[in-house]
Amino acid sequence: MDRRTFLRAALPAAVAASAFPVAPAVAQARRWQMATAYPDGNFHTVNIRAFLKEVEDGSGGRLAITLHSNASLLRMPEIKRGVQTGQVQMGEILLSAYGNEDPMFEVDGIPMLVTNFTQARVLAGLQRPYVQRRLERQGLTLLYMVPWPQSGFYTNVPVTSLETLRGTRFRTFNAATQRFAQLVGATPTTVQVPEVPQAFATGVVNAMVTSAATGVDVQAWDFVKHFTPVGFTRTKNAVICSTRALQQLPADLQRLIRDAGERAEQRGWELAQEQERTRQEELARRGMIVADPPPERLMRELAQIGETMTNEWLAKAGEDGRKLIEAYRAAIARV
Repeated sequence: MDRRTFLRAALPAAVAASAFPVAPAVAQARRWQMATAYPDGNFHTVNIRAFLKEVEDGSGGRLAITLHSNASLLRMPEIKRGVQTGQVQMGEILLSAYGNEDPMFEVDGIPMLVTNFTQARVLAGLQRPYVQRRLERQGLTLLYMVPWPQSGFYTNVPVTSLETLRGTRFRTFNAATQRFAQLVGATPTTVQVPEVPQAFATGVVNAMVTSAATGVDVQAWDFVKHFTPVGFTRTKNAVICSTRALQQLPADLQRLIRDAGERAEQRGWELAQEQERTRQEELARRGMIVADPPPERLMRELAQIGETMTNEWLAKAGEDGRKLIEAYRAAIARV
């Protein structure tokens, strides 16, 4: 068959194929991976699954995202770097855990700076542009942030003052809790959430500060007797994705992800407020003694520690930090 005969024979088949774009549509389908360190029952993970379902359903099958929960793919300290290097396209991080990279990531980890959800929303709104700019420089896009419920102390004796914590082996999870432990005379030990029960069982730690949601996740009633909710912090988890991976998607899918992220943020705040109540009730049902309200002396001492740590944070956060704290204090004074 000469060349002209071949072309005449091939042309109708090519035209017919162009009329049925099924194959190209299948070729455009993408599969992403997402990592989180929290278990499936945690409200952050529940919120993520709702977020991912909305994205997948809205994409019409063009994007599928597999969630690897409970540190099954990457441990918490590995997730941010994993998104940066392309191991996964999306991940959830505890923002304050990266305070050593930049102080603006950890402002919500300062004890007693935020003592209710209204203040937490104010701080989150003011902190967002600083966080976005810093993540953008690292090739990351911030999709949404959701707070934890108020945190409190888990101990085997009642916490009547900070003196109770002196000499304890104190579980920490970011630079701020590390510094707090030092200030109260405790021995700080970094322990990731999945490892908390074993750390208590083996005596590596015997006290910690975290939310009631995490307390339920790790079944704290198996190793401590008391929970003292003090509004220590309302730190935030951030869901991030690779900017490069996001920009490789069609514009409508990029908008879909961003819009779903906004709704996930709103839903997450509502869940956090609900969890603050229901998870404390769960701890009490499981036999733990929940000291609510906490002792007045303890709250006065915590306020003093918080002021000390705020001043220390300002000393390292520079002009951006000063602007943020001034704006925050002015805003909550009007609330």
